[in-house]
Amino acid sequence: MTFTEEVITIAMCVIGTMATRFLPFLIFREKTPTPIFVQYLGRALPLAIFAMLVVYSLKGVNPLTGTHGIPELIGVVVTIALHLWRGSMLISIAGGTVIYMALLRLVF
Repeated sequence: MTFTEEVITIAMCVIGTMATRFLPFLIFREKTPTPIFVQYLGRALPLAIFAMLVVYSLKGVNPLTGTHGIPELIGVVVTIALHLWRGSMLISIAGGTVIYMALLRLVF
């Protein structure tokens, strides 16, 4: 990439990031109520993203070879248990990932 192309790429990234950060505040003012559809998306999208992350994480697991998917299964169970216990998606994902990586590095 030339210097000009790098500057244009960085500028486009900055503009895109700023637009996604500022646009909701410009569209949804304090005095206007948030549309029902946007409220629905706020409730549904975190669960959809969580489900997509699970599918993506488990897509390459083959129970007939290697570790037979045991570290992945333990990671999923820990993630579910943490989410039921704490109710925090961040703690759930981080805890399950730490357990999975520890199992891969230390046990399997």
